[in-house]
Amino acid sequence: MRAFGRVRVAAVVLAVGLVAVSAGGCSGGSPGSATGAGEPGSSGSSDSTASTGSGAASAAAVTPLEPLPAVVPAALAPYYAQRPTWQPCDGGFECTTFRVPTDYDRPGDGDLTLSAVRAAVVPGGSGSTSGSSGSAGAGGEARLGSLLLNPGGPGGSAIEYLETVAGTFDRTVRTRYDLVGLDPRGVGRSNPVSCLSGERMDAFTAADLAPGDQRAIDALVAADKEFAEGCRKQAGPALGHLSTVEAARDMDVLRALLGDERLNFVGKSYGTFLGATYAGLFPSRVGRLVLDGAMDPALDSVTGNRTQAGGFETAWGAFAKDCAKREDCPLGRTEQQVGDQLNALLAAVHAQPLPSTDNGRRLTASQATTGVVQAMYAEFLWPKLRTALTDARAGDGTGLLKLSDAYYGRKADGTYPNLMFANTAVNCLDLPAPFRSPEDVQRAVPDFERASPHFGRDMAWMALTCAYWPVRATGAAHTIRATGAAPIVVVGTTRDPATPYAWARSLAGQLESGRLLTYDGDGHTAYGRRSTCVDDAVNRYLLTGEAPEQGQRCDR
Repeated sequence: MRAFGRVRVAAVVLAVGLVAVSAGGCSGGSPGSATGAGEPGSSGSSDSTASTGSGAASAAAVTPLEPLPAVVPAALAPYYAQRPTWQPCDGGFECTTFRVPTDYDRPGDGDLTLSAVRAAVVPGGSGSTSGSSGSAGAGGEARLGSLLLNPGGPGGSAIEYLETVAGTFDRTVRTRYDLVGLDPRGVGRSNPVSCLSGERMDAFTAADLAPGDQRAIDALVAADKEFAEGCRKQAGPALGHLSTVEAARDMDVLRALLGDERLNFVGKSYGTFLGATYAGLFPSRVGRLVLDGAMDPALDSVTGNRTQAGGFETAWGAFAKDCAKREDCPLGRTEQQVGDQLNALLAAVHAQPLPSTDNGRRLTASQATTGVVQAMYAEFLWPKLRTALTDARAGDGTGLLKLSDAYYGRKADGTYPNLMFANTAVNCLDLPAPFRSPEDVQRAVPDFERASPHFGRDMAWMALTCAYWPVRATGAAHTIRATGAAPIVVVGTTRDPATPYAWARSLAGQLESGRLLTYDGDGHTAYGRRSTCVDDAVNRYLLTGEAPEQGQRCDR
């Protein structure tokens, strides 16, 4: 997912974690990640855009993204003319690197080296994922080119994602496309951003996100400043060139190096923003684009954070309603009781952090909230959340701490991937900071709490980090028309916690050739998760170019 504020990265981790579930689920086990939103605070689905502040009204207030010239500028021609060498790597895949300018406006000022991995077309249905690309797929059917994948974030490694999902991707699609994962600039193997040590990241994740006095506010500000300063010191000048626009331009260079006239792409969560940005910049080079768990580029960062909080509230309502029916629910027998008891538990943890079995670490209230939020991404995490809540009520914070660690990608040895670092770096460039000071946050908290009584306050304070970012934002809210592009499929889930359904409706409406495919369900994203209807529609589009009918709906 695209993080509007500080802690919005779980979809990437979850995208990889869901593979085993996806493989046994729908229509060939296409890769999934985890997302729907209806009215904030309700557990039912809704098609209303008014409830989230997204849609036509917000889109009308911002300017469209302008396409770049169709002809590659002479200064960039050498990048498009590279001949990268693909080498066997990672147990059956092929890897390569290629150069892109650090600054596309000043290509002579230095380059970045980006890494990509490829799972070549499965020849003759043999199931192999190695070897060079052929000219035909299984049964002699024509190879359709390359299909780039992005799991979201920003900050998610597309290389790691591809290497995890290649074996579970729809079989028919695999016989027609090379699957390609490109780690965007600043991510994974592509000049990764690093900011804090594992010990300091532990402190950062534990910082109080519901500060009740000036001392707590000062401590949170100090944590945000330490994070930003660490990124500045370790990333250097590249920190100012990690935007989504630049990453989309990098994808066009790779498209050319792959020998494809048009870009074929499946993006999830934040990956939808990356894919839509590509379409806006290069509409004539759009092939078959699937944008699943869609972002709304027309939202400013304050509105985006607030409506995202409403999405998590909707997902919480679905969990609470389900929990109340189950014998092992530790919070009550009605949806209201479950919500009230969660509030009571979080208040108790805020007053007294809970011990855990993890090397003396204690669960703070912010980590407890993060753990609950993590479980909202997918229904298969709900039983784990019930157990963690039961243990927390008994005084053991281990379960919620593990969920929080999964949200941040924390490893058992106490280290962190660069997921969160890249996440913040990209977001702080893509949009101006939602808040400039703690006073700004305090004024916004009531609106956030109305959108999300359970998570709004924390999510408002989470959004403060970019206020202290060492480089200025280069982007702003905008619409994306992609005039002249081939049909683009936008997938929205009605009770998506991280990318509310209204966002998918808005993006599909902005795109001149957008086709909205709706999944009526829970969790983050839909393709490859559990709906044969969604999988069949997307796979048909990828294989034939036939987009779903506008407004097609799918359920379980």
